[in-house]
Amino acid sequence: MFEHLKNSDKEVYDIIEREHRRQEDNLEMIASENFASFSVLEAASSFFTNKYAEGYPGKRYYGGCLYCDEIELMAIERCKRIFGAEHANVQPLSGTAANMAVYFAVLEQGDSILSMDLAHGGHLSHGHPLSFSGRFYKIIPAKNNLETGLIDYERMEKLALENKPKLIICGASAYPRIIDFKRYREIADKAGAYLMADIAHIAGLVAAGEHPSPFPFCDFVTTTTHKTLRGPRGGVIMSKKEHAAIIDRQVFPGIQGGPHMHIIAAKAAAFGEALKPEFRSYQRQIVKNSKALAAGLLRNGFTLVTGGTDNHMVLVDLRNRNMTGKTAQNILEDAGITANKNSIPGDPEKPFVTSGIRLGTPAVTTRGMKEAEMTRIAEFINRAVEAGENKKALNAIRDEVKTMTADFPIYKSE
Repeated sequence: MFEHLKNSDKEVYDIIEREHRRQEDNLEMIASENFASFSVLEAASSFFTNKYAEGYPGKRYYGGCLYCDEIELMAIERCKRIFGAEHANVQPLSGTAANMAVYFAVLEQGDSILSMDLAHGGHLSHGHPLSFSGRFYKIIPAKNNLETGLIDYERMEKLALENKPKLIICGASAYPRIIDFKRYREIADKAGAYLMADIAHIAGLVAAGEHPSPFPFCDFVTTTTHKTLRGPRGGVIMSKKEHAAIIDRQVFPGIQGGPHMHIIAAKAAAFGEALKPEFRSYQRQIVKNSKALAAGLLRNGFTLVTGGTDNHMVLVDLRNRNMTGKTAQNILEDAGITANKNSIPGDPEKPFVTSGIRLGTPAVTTRGMKEAEMTRIAEFINRAVEAGENKKALNAIRDEVKTMTADFPIYKSE
């Protein structure tokens, strides 16, 4: 692979190859990460990289966009087919950009947004003070039940009726249970608010029927394409037809210039994969693996936020292990397991330290791992946490991890 780069710039090639080896040798347990197929990678590095295509199919500001139009229309139609959406814009460069375009389409600066608090599973772009969303809009943070970790819909409704937000966001970056979109719609209707679902984490599960769909309950649905969807890094906005014009206008020229046509080509390729029967089986296995991982962690004495999982992720509360999320993340990395520190409901630690770690199964499922491997991974995690700063013990785990990953190569057929 990358023979031209290897010959022309070995310094860059060597760093890329080291990253390749890191991914192959380690257990990727970050819930928001996955491994795109070689087909998607090829599309992302295609000749569309060279092309400007400001505007939309049939209405470009540049010439030479015949095939840009063709591939973008293909991506749009495949996306709509997957999710049953009335309208899709595949140009957003990220999930945050997709969210921004929705906000700009229906809100004025200073309008109110009701969304899940960051420490309770929300996302930075849903209203964190350091994000544009928290700076431009008045944010009403909804907190989950501290005892169960579950979304408190009654409290959510009370906040909505008291504050009358113009937009309600349902969706999370660290919530391991099913989201009740119908209940959110009822709350939004009572408050007279628009409803937006951010399904960045669960889009693949939704596409395969492993999680209830936000359609037809939501006015807008945003997602990334690189998590459970297993595509390139980018975003998508879906909406009802009546909102198509305002969404498209806010993506371009509202917040972006020329779309990344090579990534749109890769989105089209990923959507094509998502339409195949094996994708449904893959998503089903993600959930099975997540449940098996949760069960293994519980057997090893870990405390889980909400007590388990319904989706692709597990959120671990480390307070009973007397360890912060930051420390656990570093220890696990030394043991060959990549995870991320994460805040938990009622977290006493700062966001850069946290009391929890977030684990996910999409990437290891892509490698072909199943329930038996999840049991072993739970044991690896427990041994690493117990080992603490014992480098010898962590190195021993790393060796076992490397042996395990060697049996499940990422790009075995390429």
